[in-house]
Amino acid sequence: MKKIAVAFFFLPGLLFAQSKSKGDEARTDESAFKQLQQELPTPNVYRTASGAPGHAYWQQRADYDMAVTLDDENQRITGRETITYTNHSPDPLDYLWVQLDQNVRAKDSDTYKTETGTLDDVVEFRDLSFVERDVFDGGFKISAVREKSGATLPYTINRTMMRVDLPRTLKPGGSYSFQIEWSYNVQDQPKLGGRSGYEYFPEDDNRIYEIAQFYPRMAVYDDVNGWQHKQFLGNGEFTLPFGNYKVSITAPADHVVAATGELQNASQVLTSTQRQRLEKAKGAKNPVVIVTQEEATANEKSRANNTKTWVFQASDVRDFAWASSRKFIWDAMQVNIGGKKTWAMSYYPKEGNPLWGQYSTEVVAHTLRVYSKHTIDYPYPVAISVHGPVYGMEYPMICFNGGRPEPDGTYSERTKYGMISVIIHEVGHNFFPMIINSDERQWTWMDEGFNTFVQFLTEQEWEKNYPSRRGEAQNITAYMGSSKDVQVPIMTNSESILQFGNNAYAKPATALNVLRETVLGRELFDYAFKTYAQRWAFKHPKPADFFRTMEDASGTDLDWFWRGWFYTTDHVDIALTGVKWLQLNTQDPAVEKPLARTMQEKEPRTLTQQRNAELKTLVEEKPELKDFYNQYDALAITDLDKEQYQRYYNSLSNEEKEMLAAGLNFYQLDFENLGGLVMPLIVKMEFEDGTEEVLRIPAEIWRYNNHEVSKIIYTKKAVTSFTLDPYLETADTDRSNNFYPPQLGPSRFQMYKRKRSSSSNPMQLYSTPSSAPAQPQGTGR
Repeated sequence: MKKIAVAFFFLPGLLFAQSKSKGDEARTDESAFKQLQQELPTPNVYRTASGAPGHAYWQQRADYDMAVTLDDENQRITGRETITYTNHSPDPLDYLWVQLDQNVRAKDSDTYKTETGTLDDVVEFRDLSFVERDVFDGGFKISAVREKSGATLPYTINRTMMRVDLPRTLKPGGSYSFQIEWSYNVQDQPKLGGRSGYEYFPEDDNRIYEIAQFYPRMAVYDDVNGWQHKQFLGNGEFTLPFGNYKVSITAPADHVVAATGELQNASQVLTSTQRQRLEKAKGAKNPVVIVTQEEATANEKSRANNTKTWVFQASDVRDFAWASSRKFIWDAMQVNIGGKKTWAMSYYPKEGNPLWGQYSTEVVAHTLRVYSKHTIDYPYPVAISVHGPVYGMEYPMICFNGGRPEPDGTYSERTKYGMISVIIHEVGHNFFPMIINSDERQWTWMDEGFNTFVQFLTEQEWEKNYPSRRGEAQNITAYMGSSKDVQVPIMTNSESILQFGNNAYAKPATALNVLRETVLGRELFDYAFKTYAQRWAFKHPKPADFFRTMEDASGTDLDWFWRGWFYTTDHVDIALTGVKWLQLNTQDPAVEKPLARTMQEKEPRTLTQQRNAELKTLVEEKPELKDFYNQYDALAITDLDKEQYQRYYNSLSNEEKEMLAAGLNFYQLDFENLGGLVMPLIVKMEFEDGTEEVLRIPAEIWRYNNHEVSKIIYTKKAVTSFTLDPYLETADTDRSNNFYPPQLGPSRFQMYKRKRSSSSNPMQLYSTPSSAPAQPQGTGR
């Protein structure tokens, strides 16, 4: 142990010793704490420096009145719509841009043309599925674009975008209505993929249709991009203006239809019994089945020759989607959100039971409650979960979700939690981006990342130790520590992202969780995050609006955090490279000399000293050669030592005497930033008496030097070990350098004989017809 020579100064709770490397001054512009002023747009009257909408903020509006028909025999959609576009911008507009997203499946689609891939000598049929896809023509067929008067409007189609040329300039504050007629073929989604489509059930010759992006939709015109008409290639989803929708959906009369909005003609499309069940569901604590499994099975066998038209209306939504099938079971209940009753509903085939009848609507209701707590009260009258061909996709008030048990009704744990998680995620998208309406075409992370983060919070409130895939810091370490050749920053356009799930979902969700738990703390974070949601509900936020709001509402400079997590591919790998243990030298000979003698006696004898132990020296033979120094004991306590110490001690103040008597232990901890991403230092100390203490040092300790720092701490008790990031909260990719003394992490290997793997579905493995528990089958209640 080293002793520090006494140089008195008052110690705050912790001592700082900041190291600087040679040339640090030349790296000023590379500092992790450089402000983001160059990266963020200049605040203005539309978007303020605080992150709030400015006093002159504006956004456009698009209202729709449409009628669509489902041709179940030919799997085709035909439709006509009247769009009323209102120009709230200060700019005159001579043309409008409309999105034609179905053209992503046109035969000449740029998505197909720009796909890359390789072929091996032996391939599976599914590897050549693009051959079948290229035969299918799924693009829009535009049959008419005209004014409400019937006059033809000139238009130009540019792949997934269509420019409609206006007969006269649309001035600020003005509105313009025009009509479009179209049709397209609906694809077999399990075969051809996509965010909508149908699933075919050969055993009963029926289909489930999940229909979205089914109509020409207005593009966004805003204060940042002007027209957002970046082509749709498949990854960058959608950016859409808000409006009111009235949609009439004509389908076979034996179909059940679910859609965005509220059903307007229940008396025409539902039986009296179904309407009575809906009424009963209003006050029910558990889901009430509106269309039972028995009724759905009967519908599967029917083939109506006539049609029904279902009419839905929705206010202040950015999009519309729907689903239709003979196979649907339908259940519902109401949930109280902020004192207002909201419908939670599910539509699913019998193939989804028992999972869907037991869980889906309960998950919808739970999601609305938790998301409302962290953002804004859910404002819409209904939230719907539909089980069909699309594993997970979201639209206002309705989403499409996967998770299907085995034909015998059993299911694996993975299937169960995968289903619950996807429903939480897709229902959660009502908040991000359906209400807090970010630009998905440009920034996927602003909807998927935010949503995955609140999904994690919601999963943890569903069940203790819920097996969440994303959110916890340690779950992202493999990705963040991987080769930089396969990573891009979060702040990358949606169509250029590598590793989409890791980059746009997992990393931003983890970053927000780290920000909440480690950097800001829950109270500051939750207030700031809710402020962002409240400020930008029913508006079009950009990344800078989020970054600025979080700093504004939390009172914390987070530029270093945004820069590291969102603008770079740096990762967290902070090493505890060294520890020095020192104690104050009291200069009291009665204390220091015995201690020094003990330490001296503990010093190991060198090999030479050991071998010369029996050697007879000349001084031993001739004692007359000895002088003062042969007899002087430097560690002996003399009267002179005592007198000198007493004079020294009398010169000290009372505070300095107390410090000497405290017997403090001083430790210098040396840290090195190997990954490049600066983070707070969380250090757990374990003491000789078995107790422990955790130090939390803000990330600003790195502000003078991004690469290495030293920290001095002091304790009254001796420390036996130090652990960096003891609770796995910073996403440190290499924990082997987080311990002092270093720890060896044992691993195990297993000898095995190759055999067939056991079932991943224990429910099926252990179930027998006699012992299997009865499962709910969706009967009326």
